[in-house]
Amino acid sequence: MTKSMNADKNGNNGVQTKTPASESLLTPRFYTTDFDAMAKLNVESNKLELEVIIEEFRMDYNQHHFIRDQEFNQSWSHFDKRTKSLMTEFLERSCTAEFSGFLLYKELSRNLKTKNPLLAEGFAFMSRDEARHAGFLNKSMSDFNLTLDLGFLTKSRKYTFFSPKFIFYATYLSEKIGYWRYITIYRHLEKNPEYRIYPIFRFFESWCQDENRHGDFFAALLKSQPELLNTFVAKLWCRFFLLSVFATMYLNDLQRSSFYATIGLDARKFDIHVIKKTNQSAGRLFPIILDVDNPNFFKYLDQCAEANLRLIEVNAKEKDHYGHIGQNILYFFLRSVNYSIIVTKLLQMMFMKPLDSQKYWNTIY
Repeated sequence: MTKSMNADKNGNNGVQTKTPASESLLTPRFYTTDFDAMAKLNVESNKLELEVIIEEFRMDYNQHHFIRDQEFNQSWSHFDKRTKSLMTEFLERSCTAEFSGFLLYKELSRNLKTKNPLLAEGFAFMSRDEARHAGFLNKSMSDFNLTLDLGFLTKSRKYTFFSPKFIFYATYLSEKIGYWRYITIYRHLEKNPEYRIYPIFRFFESWCQDENRHGDFFAALLKSQPELLNTFVAKLWCRFFLLSVFATMYLNDLQRSSFYATIGLDARKFDIHVIKKTNQSAGRLFPIILDVDNPNFFKYLDQCAEANLRLIEVNAKEKDHYGHIGQNILYFFLRSVNYSIIVTKLLQMMFMKPLDSQKYWNTIY
């Protein structure tokens, strides 16, 4: 970490530029795509819905909502070391994820501006929202004398290439699951204000509305490309991305159960609620959804989470015994065993019989 020479607005000196967390399969990723293919998309079949959503973006309902108020103007020295660490890790991961979205949407808007102005405008508005979120989160980190160098992140992070259709599936689900995460935390803290340890949680209601609108934009894009929803292959991709998003969140959150306990939530119960709600939401768009009520579904996810925690322990121990050949062989074996457990359980969930969305909603209403 390198120290800044400036004091923040609360008078805290020595705000440090935090070294970004090391990348792994579960860390927020940065994406790029085929901009030419995106520019050639024909969205005429659902143009009206896209225009309505873009008009909502244009209204910018949250223009004045992400402004720090007096509650932030205090010292946070009463946080013990553990609470501060949990809070800053949450802020860093959230900031990185929002900034990743900003970069992707900004590049899409820039590359599509002359070739597909309707989509370019939508992506420009979404990049505006994500930049607002990332900046708000990064400023919150400065309350704990830390900040992220977002310019450095832009240059140093590896970019994962996703074709446009994969961007649509993954980002639609990421935005929708983000909505359910933010609104669930917000409602919980409304009922239990004693757990609202930091004022940023008061902003989650406005935040989740941005996430919801972004998800609606990608839903409209998917509906404009029927082959991404109505074919046999499309159904497989729907299952794959539902499981990928759910499993990534589940493993991440159970790995960080201490943070959720700090705000009065059980990480497992929280994730089960969010997964079920997101699965329901996806059923309004996807032709099939996962059978998350199958008793084996969360059983297998729990086994994945347990294996992931063992992997973290193995990696930590390996650092302490680096260079010992016998120990390294043992750790390689233990890693292989736990990775195989995760892969096996994910495949078992992937090939569980899915639910037909139409029949699912008919049973509810």
